[in-house]
Amino acid sequence: MATRAKRRRVSRGWGREPTFPHRASPAVLARTRLRALRRVLCRLSAAPPPTPALPSARVAGSSAPSELSLAGPRHCACLSQVAGPAGGDDPAPVAGFLSWCRRVGLELSPKVAVSRQGTVAGYGMVARESVQPGELLFVVPRAAVLSQHTCSISGLLERERGALQSQSGWVPLLLALLHELQAPASPWSPYFALWPELGRLEHPMFWPEEERRRLLQGTGVPEAVEKDLANIRSEYYSIVLPFMEAHPDLFSPRVRSLELYHQLVALVMAYSFQEPLEEEDEKEPNSPLMVPAADILNHLANHNANLEYSPNCLRMVATQSIPKGHEIFNTYGQMANWQLIHMYGFVEPYPDNKDDTADIQMVTVREAALQGTKIEAERLLLYERWDFLCKLEMVGEEGAFVIGREEVLTEEELTTTLKVLCMPAEEFREFKDQDGWGDDKREEDSLTITNIPKLRASWRQLLRNSVLLTLQSYATDLKSEEDLISNKEVYAKLSWREQQALQVRYGQKMILHQLLELTS
Repeated sequence: MATRAKRRRVSRGWGREPTFPHRASPAVLARTRLRALRRVLCRLSAAPPPTPALPSARVAGSSAPSELSLAGPRHCACLSQVAGPAGGDDPAPVAGFLSWCRRVGLELSPKVAVSRQGTVAGYGMVARESVQPGELLFVVPRAAVLSQHTCSISGLLERERGALQSQSGWVPLLLALLHELQAPASPWSPYFALWPELGRLEHPMFWPEEERRRLLQGTGVPEAVEKDLANIRSEYYSIVLPFMEAHPDLFSPRVRSLELYHQLVALVMAYSFQEPLEEEDEKEPNSPLMVPAADILNHLANHNANLEYSPNCLRMVATQSIPKGHEIFNTYGQMANWQLIHMYGFVEPYPDNKDDTADIQMVTVREAALQGTKIEAERLLLYERWDFLCKLEMVGEEGAFVIGREEVLTEEELTTTLKVLCMPAEEFREFKDQDGWGDDKREEDSLTITNIPKLRASWRQLLRNSVLLTLQSYATDLKSEEDLISNKEVYAKLSWREQQALQVRYGQKMILHQLLELTS
C-alpha cells in the first residue's frame, strides 16, 4: 500500500526532528514536538533540537513579486508522454527539464503542464484538462530522486557515513548537492535549471538582523533563525568544510563557501521531502530527498494533490477535482504562518491559514503565576510545582503551549500545568505523592476552545495573565495591525517583507485576543 505524506513538519530551529510524524493532526504534531523538547530540556537542560532549513516559497493569494518566487517540479502515471510547457513560458529550462524527465523515466500525465503562466508564483503545475480525484499526475522513479544514495559520490558518502553524522542529519545530501552543482557533467543539471536563484531566497535568515527583529518581534521567528544560523555555521566548519578540503578533486574552491551552504540549507528546507516512518516507529527519521517535479508544486492549505510513496516510485495523486486551467497544489504540512515564513519565506494571508497558531511560552505561564505570589514561601512552593511539572515532562524552559484558531493543540500539557499551579497546597502535596496519578479529570476542566469559559476561575485568570504577558512581547498592538491590513492603499505600499511579517503578527494576535475574550 502506498504511503501518503505531506511535506516535512518542523519546530523552531534547523535540522532533524525525530519525533515529528509526517501525517498527523496539529494536536499530535504539537504534542510530539513538545515531548521532544521536554525530554531534551527537562532531563538534559540542553539546547532544543534543530529543524530543517529554509526556502523561498509561494502561496495562493499572496502578492509576492515574481522575482522572489521559487521553482519546483512534480509528475504522474497512466502516461505515455511527457507534457510540454504551457504557452508563454521561456521554453529552454522547461524543455530541457522535460527532456531529462523522458531520459530518467519520470512520467508526467498529458493532463498537466509545467508552467509560469496561471501559477501563484514562479514555476508551478497547471491542469491542461480537467482532473478527477485519484488521478495520477506524475510518477517519479526512485532512481530519479536526488539523494545521498543516488548522487555521483554515493559510495564515498556511504563509506564516510560515521564522520558525516550531524545534528541536522542533512550533511550527506548537502554534500551531494555541493558536488553535483559544480560537476561539469552532472546528470542533474537540467533539474537544477528549474531551481530558484539561490541569492534571492526570501527567508528571514537572509534578512538583515535589524529588519528581522523589528518586523518579527514577539513571533518567535528571530530566535528560531538565530539558532538556525548558529547550528548551520557550526556544522559547516566542523564537518562540511573539512570533508570538502579532504577531497579537493570532488569539491572545487567555489563551492567551499558558508554563504552557499546557507543557501542550500534553505533550499533543502523548502524543497526537500522526507519519506515518513510508520506511525509508531521510533527510529531516526529518513534522510531528506530532492524529488524532481514534486518540488515544483506550490503550497495551499486546501491542497488538491498529495505525494505517495511506494517501493519503486513516488506518485503525485489528485485529491480533489481540478478544473482545466487551474493550478495544482501540494501542501507543505499543517503549518502556522510563523513556520511558513521561517521555512519558506511566505505566509497565507489572514484568515486563509486554518492551521495558524499562537504560542504562549511555558516560562511565561510560570512568570504569570509568580506575579500572583506575595511571600517567599509561596514563591518557593510555586518553583516546587514547576519542578514537578518538569518531572512529569509537561513543561520545559524552551517549550511553548500551542493555541490554534479552533483548538488547543497542547491540551494535555496546558491543562496539567494550570491544574498543578493553581491547586491548593495540600492538594498539590497529595497529587505529588501520587506522582500525578489518581486525579480524575472533570469535564469542566477540558481545555477545548469552547470550554475555556467554563474553566475554574483561578485557571482562567492564570491563562489570561499569561496571554497579557505574551502580548507585551510584540512591538505593536492589534489595533495598529488591523489599521494597516484594513487600509488597502497603505498595505499595498508596504514592502513584501513588511506584508508577510504583518500577517504573521496579526494572525497570532487574533488567536491571543480570542483567548482574552474567552477568559474574561
